[in-house]
Amino acid sequence: MKAMILAAGLGTRLRPLTNDRPKALVEVGGRTLLEITLSRLRSFGIQDVIVNVHHFADMIVDYLKANNNFEMRIAVSREEVLLDTGGGLKKAAWFLAEESRERDEPFILHNVDVISTVDLGRMLEFHNERQALATLAVQQRETNRYLLFDEQHRLCGRRTGHDGPLELVRPEQQQVHAWAFSGVHVISPRIFPLMNEQGTFSIVACYLRVAAKGEKIILFRADEYYWRDLGRPENLAQAEQDINNKVLFQ
Repeated sequence: MKAMILAAGLGTRLRPLTNDRPKALVEVGGRTLLEITLSRLRSFGIQDVIVNVHHFADMIVDYLKANNNFEMRIAVSREEVLLDTGGGLKKAAWFLAEESRERDEPFILHNVDVISTVDLGRMLEFHNERQALATLAVQQRETNRYLLFDEQHRLCGRRTGHDGPLELVRPEQQQVHAWAFSGVHVISPRIFPLMNEQGTFSIVACYLRVAAKGEKIILFRADEYYWRDLGRPENLAQAEQDINNKVLFQ
């Protein structure tokens, strides 16, 4: 099984910490966000990983080299122009679909600025049992952007904010439920031939488009697991405290 870590962002919410380094190399609990994510993936038996880079890209390349790629097979996908989550994923298709498209072996897509205890093995089993195109870890919590799912737990739209208008890709849906996405995906390589978007685009936009055509994009409830977005300095401080208090085990 393979994985991709999304690490190309500018990390603007983490400034001034990212004025001289990429967000992937910001530290919490004495370890970089990139090392934490790689360790999580490795703990589930994943050895083949691709990391997309842009902001201070050479620093990440040098960091991986200095640490012997953490004894993993790690490829780097350089983005001269930021491609967002969908464009970045599409650019890395050569690595993620390599030797796996025929047997439809899923891969993990993981934000570098997310720390969690989500059980990736359980999530993978859930994905395979339901033969989904993509499975998204979601939680019931406050967020600025919600994904909407129907009674069968299939993606059918999105909403901005708590009271924003519903943007439904399958308008016939009467009962929808709003969930906060956690930045952890399990995806089938079958998605790559369906990605007709070009250049810079969000993977969520792609999900919504293919969901409108009947593709199975489903949710995986992750409420029972620890999760924190590390995109802001105050969230880093809280995660550091959680590690020190052993609320979060690494």
